[in-house]
Amino acid sequence: MSETKFEIDQQIVYPSQGVGKIVEVFEKSFKGTNLLYYRIYIPASDMVVLVPVQKAEELGIRSVVSAEEAEKALNSLSDDFEPITSDWKLRYQQNLDLLKKGTIADIAAIVRCLYNRSKVKELPILERKLYDSAKKLLTDEIVIAMGLEEKEVESRIHTKLEPPGATPKVKHIIDDFDDEDDDLMDDVNPKKRDRDDDDDDDEKDPDDSNEADSGDDFDEDDDSDF
Repeated sequence: MSETKFEIDQQIVYPSQGVGKIVEVFEKSFKGTNLLYYRIYIPASDMVVLVPVQKAEELGIRSVVSAEEAEKALNSLSDDFEPITSDWKLRYQQNLDLLKKGTIADIAAIVRCLYNRSKVKELPILERKLYDSAKKLLTDEIVIAMGLEEKEVESRIHTKLEPPGATPKVKHIIDDFDDEDDDLMDDVNPKKRDRDDDDDDDEKDPDDSNEADSGDDFDEDDDSDF
């Protein structure tokens, strides 16, 4: 077997999935070649993901940070920041790119950005989901890194985002772009643009699919393991 970066029972972060644990390292045949795989359990979604060892770094899979790094990320939630565009499409893509990079600093930046944006106007559906995912990922990693209870970490995150007695930062995030949030559902579902309102009950959110493995491009013929 080739050398692996992560060991069995090691806690890791999979940016697009969540905090997980390496439960097995094994070889599996793919198109006549034996490849080494990680089997990763993601508690947040109660899901098992198979990832080729050689692709783990590309997917951003990394070790949980130290307590010091977790504290630094937590404190960054109170930092000043550049003005946030009110163009939701650009804002969403920028934050999605940060989520894919997956460092704890990037994840904290998403939480800070979208929380403060929500103080100006309610977040669109896709951004709300992105905010919830980033916040959950940040919370789970800090819980492990600092050995704290989840409720305590959630409280600390909120306090950093809304420091008692601090001047609201809302005024710093408004710019000159027109906000297109009200057209979100038309943009997300272009084929439904011309439908009557009576068809609304039949709409399905494009992000509601529940895939067991979103990162294993090698495994086209797999998998019944889940």
